[in-house]
Amino acid sequence: MAPHIAASSYLCAVKKVAFYTLGCKLNYSETSALSRKFEDEGFRKVDFTDQPDIFVINTCSVTENADRKCHKIVREAKKISPESFVVIVGCYAQLKPAEIAGIPGVDAVLGAAEKFQLLEHLKGFEKKAAPQVFHSEVQEAIAFHTSYSVQDRTRTFLKVQDGCDYVCTFCTIPMARGGSRSDTIANVVEQAGKIGESGVKEIVLTGVNTGDFGIRNGAREDRFIDLIKALDEVDTVTRFRISSIEPNLLTDEIIAFVSASRRFVPHFHVPLQSGSDKVLRMMKRRYLRALYSERIRSIRAHMPHACIGVDVIVGFPGETDADFNDTENFLAALDISYLHVFTYSERDNTPAASMRGAVPIPVRQERSRRLHALSDRKRDAYYRQQLGTVHTVLFENDIEEGMMHGFTENYVRVAVKYDPVLVNECRRVRIQSIADNGVAWVEDAEPAEVLHAGLLSR
Repeated sequence: MAPHIAASSYLCAVKKVAFYTLGCKLNYSETSALSRKFEDEGFRKVDFTDQPDIFVINTCSVTENADRKCHKIVREAKKISPESFVVIVGCYAQLKPAEIAGIPGVDAVLGAAEKFQLLEHLKGFEKKAAPQVFHSEVQEAIAFHTSYSVQDRTRTFLKVQDGCDYVCTFCTIPMARGGSRSDTIANVVEQAGKIGESGVKEIVLTGVNTGDFGIRNGAREDRFIDLIKALDEVDTVTRFRISSIEPNLLTDEIIAFVSASRRFVPHFHVPLQSGSDKVLRMMKRRYLRALYSERIRSIRAHMPHACIGVDVIVGFPGETDADFNDTENFLAALDISYLHVFTYSERDNTPAASMRGAVPIPVRQERSRRLHALSDRKRDAYYRQQLGTVHTVLFENDIEEGMMHGFTENYVRVAVKYDPVLVNECRRVRIQSIADNGVAWVEDAEPAEVLHAGLLSR
């Protein structure tokens, strides 16, 4: 049967389109939303290497490395399909549209306010003499576009909030995505219900500043706690997970609710960025160490078995050896589970880029190495605390060397011998032991069938 072409399609023949995403889970959810728009218009989504007619590259610009990756991906796209039409969207496209338009092979650049109108702007994807740039000031990015990722039938990332009103001195996100804005509770609940009906067991709530949910048209209309209370009633979804939440927005009310929730899992990712109050002030973060410590204590008091992840930046301008030691010692003393370590890189037009006291690159790298080593120790200790405990694993269709993987509700990754019956199933397991190489045995608790599984980091 010939591929169906929607009546509203701009093309007289089916064209192939491939997508590539850089950056955060929010970008992945938006790429999925864009791909569904293309498919609704009769385009055929294909793999990056399948000689697409069109490439859509969704970019990040949190680090300089993300910018370099964009250049490389464009080069690879033109090698695969020399006559293809290459479109760049995302944060990098909003921040530096002229720079991107100058990359050989790029045909179109769309900013934050324009990317979801990509099909309307580009029509038949006809090449022009010069790259087409559709870009407006970031203040024009005021609409909220519902987005969710569909990579497999196990887990989906659902965007509930976009943009940010914070002014952290190292961050480009407000310049790339605009001010804070959110979906409605009713629409999030509706989307979650439909996702659950499709067979997805777990939804991860994501956003730029997820805990700031509730702002629409510049005014606060709802609270994040109201959203998660409503979602807890969505019976088609087995699990909800909060992707990341600022410590000043993670209230005791939220923590207490998650601890008693039927569907929200005991896993929190709470950005810290620095364990030095001096550096936190230079970063213009909205909290100090004391508040952060209190949030961790509150989580542990309500959910001793919870997984707690932490973002931290090393090498921020003016970070002395003493400041870094404060951060390392502070993190070592916290009852947390793992770290995401970011090495500071200068970003154009941010206040931090012009601050005095730049930390030499080798020093940044050494500090990063030390915190990665601390993260390994924290994760190992956290996993060992799970010995003898019973948890529920959602198994994924993720196969490596005959093994499949899954996560417990408190974010412990296990591996078992592949069994197709287990894919997208929740199974109760008891963690028995952890070998020197990080492999652990777990046993089925319902019934007492033994599953040989390894605890793995990710």
